Amino acid sequence: MTKFIFITGGVVSSLGKGLTSASLGALLISRGYSVRLKKLDPYLNVDPGTMSPFEHGEVYVTDDGAETDLDLGHYERFTGVAAKASDSVSSGKIYSSVLEKERKGDYLGKTIQVIPHVTDEIKKFINQGDDKIDFMLCEIGGTVGDIEGLPFFEAIRQLGQEKDNNGCLFIHLTLLPYIKASGELKTKPTQHSVKELRSIGLTPDILICRTEIEIPEKEKEKLALFCNVKPKNVIPAIDLRSIYEAPLSFHQSGLDTAVLNVLDIKPLDDPNLSLWKDVKRRIISPEGEVRIAIVGKYTQLEDAYKSISEALTHGGMANKTKVIKKWLDSEDLESGNVERILEGYDAILVPGGFGERGTEGMIRAINFARTKSVPFLGICLGMQMAVIEASRNLAGISDAGSEEFSNELNKKTITPVVYHLKKWLEGNRLVTRKLTDKKGGTMRLGAYDAVLKEGSKVRKVYGTNKICERHRHRYEVDIKYKKVLEEFGSVFSGLSQDGMLPEIFEIPSHPWFIGVQFHPELKSRPFAPHPLFSAFVKAALSQSRLV
Repeated sequence: MTKFIFITGGVVSSLGKGLTSASLGALLISRGYSVRLKKLDPYLNVDPGTMSPFEHGEVYVTDDGAETDLDLGHYERFTGVAAKASDSVSSGKIYSSVLEKERKGDYLGKTIQVIPHVTDEIKKFINQGDDKIDFMLCEIGGTVGDIEGLPFFEAIRQLGQEKDNNGCLFIHLTLLPYIKASGELKTKPTQHSVKELRSIGLTPDILICRTEIEIPEKEKEKLALFCNVKPKNVIPAIDLRSIYEAPLSFHQSGLDTAVLNVLDIKPLDDPNLSLWKDVKRRIISPEGEVRIAIVGKYTQLEDAYKSISEALTHGGMANKTKVIKKWLDSEDLESGNVERILEGYDAILVPGGFGERGTEGMIRAINFARTKSVPFLGICLGMQMAVIEASRNLAGISDAGSEEFSNELNKKTITPVVYHLKKWLEGNRLVTRKLTDKKGGTMRLGAYDAVLKEGSKVRKVYGTNKICERHRHRYEVDIKYKKVLEEFGSVFSGLSQDGMLPEIFEIPSHPWFIGVQFHPELKSRPFAPHPLFSAFVKAALSQSRLV
């Protein structure tokens, strides 16, 4: 029977509930158990797809086309378990479902209330798929005390009552601030957070305390006494050099043992942590280093490109190399001295984004990479800008641009080598879209196949002629420009299965110049780096050795 583990947070946000959930999932898998991880977000947006990257960070996309919170990326990277649309839900999605049922008359005229109708919908989401796995880990977004989170806390309280004995476990993650002047760890914020949690009917079985230093036994005993947990269930979460040290650190602190003890489970086996020991060794003992410039639109917030940052780290691990990432605002390159800004970097990556702002700076960075033979990787918008740069400077289409930047408002005259997607095949179903369609959930989302050109660089990188990668885009390179661009030395080395949508663009004469319409970073893992990022870092390393 599936055991449910609920992870809540208190004191402040961004303490690392997602990493804690992912690390615990990894430890349970290392003991031979099956797990699934879910994220419950209290915000009223239906999903994060229409939220600004500055507001929410990156949007993580699943194989089945769901736009989700970036924590699902942590879950996948740490456990290797592919996330699904059914693993992420928000208040907006819950309320939409309830109101849709009310409009259809499913509630038979009853008054619709938060309890039981909203909480029942939340419980239905949590229970989905519970018959197939040993542990269901559910992270509740936000912090205890947030008004919007109350229905979720009430739902998991009810589940705690409804499940069999030892069917549920509650973990609460809090902050133990260190006051440097007095040399003390302060337990009072955690005490108040647990008091708030208990006031709504939830008592944590395990406390995880985020801290800068080791927790003295005296403080552990104090926390155990005032928070009503056993001293051995007060688990420190100390700041680490790398997030990939977290599974080993939590195991050393006894988290997985505490979980099994609370649930009265005799472990199947001792954990096999060799995978994570190898990951740690590769991170803390690199044999070389490279400097990579990421020229993007949202670089002020690294979480906006979280998966790219991690995939570059994975690519470094595959090459036993430390990747030093420099985040550059593409707008700064529009008026600045490009050579001065970009000199000294071993490779350049241009990531995805939406809108015209900063795109000319991206194009200037791409031109620098192409003409100076610097390894280049373009992702989504980055690939589209690479095609525009080649159209202007190789094929002579001086006004080449994207339909995304030309509309009735600005009356800009361009040759749109990139246009909005009008139709595409999703399996055997033809999907059609108009520019006037609603924005949420209407892009080409999820995993799609692509066929790779024999003899191409990307075919060699993947080692196969067919790939399946995740997409999130509303605009696409127009296939009618394929012939003219290839006449000037570029190659569309990957196409959709029906041959209508360009998926990969490369320049064979360049040491390493590849643009992809999809998001390879979403499938990279520390123990299985994505081949594109491994090859990209390797190319950067070769460049570094030439300097």
